[in-house]
Amino acid sequence: MKTTVEISNYPLNADYEPPILDFICRVKANENITVKTNATSTHIVGDYDEVMNIIQKEIKDSFEKYGKAIFVMKVLNGALDI
Repeated sequence: MKTTVEISNYPLNADYEPPILDFICRVKANENITVKTNATSTHIVGDYDEVMNIIQKEIKDSFEKYGKAIFVMKVLNGALDI
């Protein structure tokens, strides 16, 4: 089953840009998904289980590496044409 996730990352520190860019780069390193970024969010499209496993791992890595952050997600059943 395909899914589309729109995710936004809000690190809770003054130097917020590096954690966001690092998260996006780590997600984009996965070849079996499609990733598109815009000014406020990142869209991830792919197989539901694979997308969710990637997001789970990368959110945890972000918490461990950068500390507190807020992640906001919207999940769609199906693939958006991005």
